Amino acid sequence: MKNNFLSEKLTYNGDERTATHVHLVSYNSAGMTVSDNAEIDASALSLDPASVSWVRVHGLKDTERIRALCAAFGIDFLVVQDILNVDHPSKVEEYERYNFVVAKYSCHGEMAHISLVQGENFVLSFSETETALFDGVQKAITDNVLKIRTRPTDYLLSVMINGLVADYASLASSIDDDMDDLASELIAAVDARDIGAQILSLRRRYMDLKRTVMPLKEQFSRLLRSDSRLIRKGTRPFLNDVNDHLLYVAQSIDSCRETLASLMDLYVSNNDLRMNDIMKRLTVVSTIFIPLTFLVGVWGMNFRNMPELEWKYGYATAWGVMIVIGVIVYLFFRTKKWR
Repeated sequence: MKNNFLSEKLTYNGDERTATHVHLVSYNSAGMTVSDNAEIDASALSLDPASVSWVRVHGLKDTERIRALCAAFGIDFLVVQDILNVDHPSKVEEYERYNFVVAKYSCHGEMAHISLVQGENFVLSFSETETALFDGVQKAITDNVLKIRTRPTDYLLSVMINGLVADYASLASSIDDDMDDLASELIAAVDARDIGAQILSLRRRYMDLKRTVMPLKEQFSRLLRSDSRLIRKGTRPFLNDVNDHLLYVAQSIDSCRETLASLMDLYVSNNDLRMNDIMKRLTVVSTIFIPLTFLVGVWGMNFRNMPELEWKYGYATAWGVMIVIGVIVYLFFRTKKWR
């Protein structure tokens, strides 16, 4: 990791190739306007006290455009670096003029980077990809659900974070369901040679979710206890509700951890049982052939005075004796149910 205190260059370090484009949702109690791929006149938006401006940025490739947008809203340089750093862990930070949230969201089975900035009359959201994560929020603004157009930006921030938490809850539920299905396969002892790979895949999904949720849960209390003028008293019940949802997801993650450990133990036990079964079969085959090998070894010795050598029916008798002994040993193991 480079020392970002010694660099003035902004670099997006992710792999997504979504072109940077901006969508603007501006609203107040009288109505709302929506601009797709807008060229934001940030100086006008950030100073307009009569409206709330929600700027949705999809794609982080165009670092210069993101720099200009953040500069217009007074966002510090180090915060812009965090917006572009997809490896940054989840966090919540308070500044004098805005609150800053770094988190993740699910995208095609992977966790993608997202950042939220809440100011007095604006909210900025920066996502790596084109995502429908907040489409429900935009629809709620359009329909003025719960009179959202009359509420300040901290309420919009709480709704957006709650949308992220709902995404985490869905991921935790999906992981839990997949673990239940895998446990059923293991208990049924089906011949699934890729179960080990499935467990590793579930573990990776679990770790990605844990690395996202746990830091956010620990730092979300900053907003609950905030003395900032950006967090109004009337919004605190909604933030408390978001915190409850975060705690629920964290508990689900703990449950997934215990289930995953149980799956690993069950998988190892099944492998041991399968190995024991293989060794048992090999032992049975070896036991059947041990007396036959003994007889063959005796009759294979080249002594001159061996009575069976000159006997007319010696060859057939040898085969008969070996077959009878083999059948007797086989039936003996069958009566013992191979134990």
